[in-house]
Amino acid sequence: MLRLSAAVFSCLFLFAVIGPAAAEGRPPNIVVILADDMGYSDIGCFGGEIRTPNLDALAAGGVRFTQFYNTARCCPTRAALLTGLYSHQAGIGHMMEDRRATAGEAYAGELGGHAATLAEVLRPAGYATYAVGKWHVTAKTAPKNAADRGNWPLQRGFERFYGTIHGAGSFYDPNTLARDNAFVSPYADPEYQPEAFYYTDAISDHAVRWIGEHAVRTPQRPFLLYMAYTAAHWPMHAKEADIARYRGKYDGGYEPVRRARVEKMRGLGLLDPRWEVSAQTGDWEAVANREWESRCMEVFAAMVDSMDQGIGRVLEALRCSGQWENTLVFFLQDNGGCAEMLGRNQKQSAVRADHPTLPPMEAGALQRDMIPKQTRDGYPVRQGVGVMPGPPDTFIAYGRDWANVSNTPFREYKHWEHEGGISTPLIAHWPAGIPTARAGSLERQPGHLIDIMATCVEVAGARYPAQRDGRAVAPMEGVSLVPALAGRSLGRMQPLFWEHEGNRAVRVGDWKLVSMHPRGWELYDMAADRTEMHDFAAQHPERVAEMAALWSVWAQRVGVHPWPIEAKKSGKAGRRGESGAN
Repeated sequence: MLRLSAAVFSCLFLFAVIGPAAAEGRPPNIVVILADDMGYSDIGCFGGEIRTPNLDALAAGGVRFTQFYNTARCCPTRAALLTGLYSHQAGIGHMMEDRRATAGEAYAGELGGHAATLAEVLRPAGYATYAVGKWHVTAKTAPKNAADRGNWPLQRGFERFYGTIHGAGSFYDPNTLARDNAFVSPYADPEYQPEAFYYTDAISDHAVRWIGEHAVRTPQRPFLLYMAYTAAHWPMHAKEADIARYRGKYDGGYEPVRRARVEKMRGLGLLDPRWEVSAQTGDWEAVANREWESRCMEVFAAMVDSMDQGIGRVLEALRCSGQWENTLVFFLQDNGGCAEMLGRNQKQSAVRADHPTLPPMEAGALQRDMIPKQTRDGYPVRQGVGVMPGPPDTFIAYGRDWANVSNTPFREYKHWEHEGGISTPLIAHWPAGIPTARAGSLERQPGHLIDIMATCVEVAGARYPAQRDGRAVAPMEGVSLVPALAGRSLGRMQPLFWEHEGNRAVRVGDWKLVSMHPRGWELYDMAADRTEMHDFAAQHPERVAEMAALWSVWAQRVGVHPWPIEAKKSGKAGRRGESGAN
């Protein structure tokens, strides 16, 4: 069977059969694209050197939000994005551990019944609802019964799902891969048989297929498509043809790439010339194995490139089916660049043998491990310094110093609430809904994941529910971004808040109060110093006290528990980076 993106319907056939979808009087289709573990400057239209022509074109025809925020971690971001609530309110105050016994409902480790998802809100408004890719908002990744699937996509409002329930895994053989409510092997799936399985392609291909099928079967219905890529989360896995585009590009080390991004960002209007750039850059002269280190970034770039290629196929499917003009597309990322050192600190695993040394896996066997012990054809999976990433028998991260490059020009990384951890590009594109004069514009009003729900409710003409299955639903926390799409004020009345692993932040206007656990508060003027280089806490103690009090009231309201949290089973305290596999 051909790849789904090439096999479903040709552009000419679709347009001849259904014609352009009528936009007049119909709510827009909504496509939410979420990337994984990427920094603020990794895509071209936000300063990067990685080839992302399709995202760049979206930005050129839409609006780029320059101060949009996530939650600094994979699953809390998904909880906030899907529900329009702060992640603690949605039940995922940390990760996928059930810590209700010690920390309360905010730490259930999965979506709570008092939170409604985008699909649950839009489906009653007539929307078809599709989810593809990484789910990661339930701890039940090995369900024993139907009740354990209560927070799987089909039980949370989506009509179709293809993707992984867990948060990370091999791109060639992902664990917890499921179609709808059943696990499936990528090598024995009658519905999808590409010449070579690569998870990023599989996500894109299914999105293309569903767009085409929707246009033929139910063109009168608008649709919600939630696409959650695992690119570019570790492991660094990419196809050799994509890696080849970047061979040698990073041989000069971290600083030249970072410097080029800074200059490009200034030219794009993303980096105020008043802002100093953080000096966290790694020392390339101290790198012992530069060939290996540069290869890590080559593979990372190839992963982003592959995702952009897939996004291009999805956008083409919208054009081919006549749904381009009346589709609102969002692109954003779940946290900043990832400084986790998985697979990088130990000595190199065994050098790849010339032939398989383990029994091959059967095609229908399910991959049980996040880090596979072997490839399907019998090669042991290797980690460690010097293991060249990319192929299926490797499993490593790209490391702290390349994450610093990804986060240019900001400080810190995934996990932390400084700008490097929580800043994401947001691209919004909607030809029928964004004024032509706004195409290619920069929107500098701060926004947050919680605003996506409010935006979707407005454009869909949906009713946000008061109850779900007899339980009261928490009110939306965000504001609609629709005014900003037209260049108007958002009218936000409330501050924005963050907490993860004891790291805290609150933003009120241009002021941001932030703390890295277990340190004290730092105060920054985001207008004059968004790179957080000049701490004003000592000069403005009254402002610090006022904003800290606002944070404390919010923290009590949403159920934040002091960090570390006692683990339910072992009694050990939680550690920074715990469940970093996600």
